[in-house]
Amino acid sequence: MSQYKLFYFPYRGFAEVSRQLFALANVEYEDIQITLDQWQSKKEEMPFAKLPVLEVDGVQIPQSLAIARFLARKFGFAGKNPIEEALVDALADQYKEFYTEMADFFYRASGFKEGDVEEAKNRALIPARDKFFSYLGKYLKKSKSGFLFDGGLTYADLIIVDNMTALISFYPEYLNGFPEIQAWYDKVVNVPAIKARIESRPKWPA
Repeated sequence: MSQYKLFYFPYRGFAEVSRQLFALANVEYEDIQITLDQWQSKKEEMPFAKLPVLEVDGVQIPQSLAIARFLARKFGFAGKNPIEEALVDALADQYKEFYTEMADFFYRASGFKEGDVEEAKNRALIPARDKFFSYLGKYLKKSKSGFLFDGGLTYADLIIVDNMTALISFYPEYLNGFPEIQAWYDKVVNVPAIKARIESRPKWPA
């Protein structure tokens, strides 16, 4: 059996989806939190001097999406066939574009950057949300599973919903006016293994 070690800061951030995939698969792993004080001495041990990093039997895999894709394929949450896998990957990549577009709001709201949060919400978050939700709505209309894809829950559902959870904590009305997306969000966070993870995880920042 493979030995897994997940290295990240004491945040949900870019590692939480991988933690949720381990929970869904009921696979044990070491969740190693590196504090900011420790990071300077650890940075050069990581392939790109960034976190998260997943170590599998001594081999380091960097980059959060690469880690999530690896675990999703390993555990059966990457799509039901090669075509669906490619579509799941495409939506996850599109999510990265959304994240970049709204990041100014996220970093101001979470305290990592100074600036007017309300201004960033109206300028960056709301336009990015409306565009991205128009894409999500098309996937949900086509899917027969209640998740984004017919094959069931995938890592794309997890990545997007975890980000929504963070954004709702800063802007509680974030999903208002989007009933289909609210229903999908509720479905994902109530998957038993995901719900248990959310309820039991440390109260880390987003």
